[in-house]
This record gives sequence, C-alpha cells and structure tokens, in this order.
Amino acid sequence: MNPTPIDFWFDFSSPYSYLLNEKIDELAARYGRAVRRHPILLGIVFKATGSAPLTLQFAPKAAYSVHDFARSARFMGIAYRHPDKFPLATQNAARAFYWLAASDPAQAQAFTQACFRALFVDNRDISDSETLFEIAAQNGVDRKSLENALQDPAIKARLKEEVDQAPARGIFGAPYVVIDGEAFFGADRLPQIEQWLATGGF
Repeated sequence: MNPTPIDFWFDFSSPYSYLLNEKIDELAARYGRAVRRHPILLGIVFKATGSAPLTLQFAPKAAYSVHDFARSARFMGIAYRHPDKFPLATQNAARAFYWLAASDPAQAQAFTQACFRALFVDNRDISDSETLFEIAAQNGVDRKSLENALQDPAIKARLKEEVDQAPARGIFGAPYVVIDGEAFFGADRLPQIEQWLATGGF
C-alpha cells in the first residue's frame, strides 16, 4: 500500500508558497510520497476568514513581511526578487494548473514551478494572459488549447470548488500542507514536515 500523498495548498502569488514549492517535491520523494497540489485564491480565502495579504496589513508588519520573504529565501538557498506588481490575480494560472493536472500531473508540476520562478525570480506579471501563455508554451503547452481551457466552465468550477472548500477544511492561508491529517502552515515549517515524514509523528 502506497503512503498517502502530501496535500499542498498554495496561491501562485504567495512568496512563502513559492519557497515551499521549491523544496517539497524532493523532500516528499525521499520518503516515498507524492505531492498533491491545490492552487487556491487567497483573496477569496482572506475574505472568508476576515484576514488580508501580509503586505496590505499594518505598515510595519507589511514592511517586515517583504524583508522576511527575501531573508527566508536566502536562508533556504532559493533565488528571490520581490515582484514589482504584488499582490496580483492568479485565477488563470490556477485554472491552467487544474486543466494540466487532469491529464499530465508532471507537466502541471513543471508549469507550477515555471510560474513561481517567473514571478519571484524574473519579475514577470503572471496575471497577464500573454505572459502566462508564454510560460506555458515554454513548458510544452499548446496555446490554443490553453486559451480554450481557461474559458471552460468545468475548469472554472474546479477552481471555485477548491477555493470554496478551503476555509471549510480549516485552510486560512498558504502554504498549507496536510500529511496524514496533520496540518502545517508556512514555509518555515519545512523542518517539522521533514521530521513528521521521517518519524510518523512527534
């Protein structure tokens, strides 16, 4: 019997989600786990939970958060540049992911990494459709097929379902990871995630 996958909820505009995404696949593979990704839209989740993006909160907290994004990236050995446009809309990136994941999870994973790096390393605006199509094409995705998928009611409904269910599952932010029922919030929980996988709990 294969171990259950690691469930990973994230938003493409979340810096900490980007950092965790850079590490989680290799970590999961070491313990024989797959990663099951769930892109969501934090703006909607924040409205449901009465919260707000870190950078739109109390000014000192916002400034600290931007500083911590870059410091955390350096600590984890990950390239990072804070985007000029931030936060930004990510519904099309999320819809593209769910469309790709339905037929080719590996391609969806590669697309996720490419989107994150485009935003948080190359300072590209992934809310712009043309930019998103370019990123997808660089990862072997047919543009016309993707254009059609982004307008597909079934794909839109798939994302809406994930977003609507997130607060009901106790998800209040991102990155949010669940391993065998145990929840971990934040990229800084990576050492705890590793120990949990190694020991089965603590």
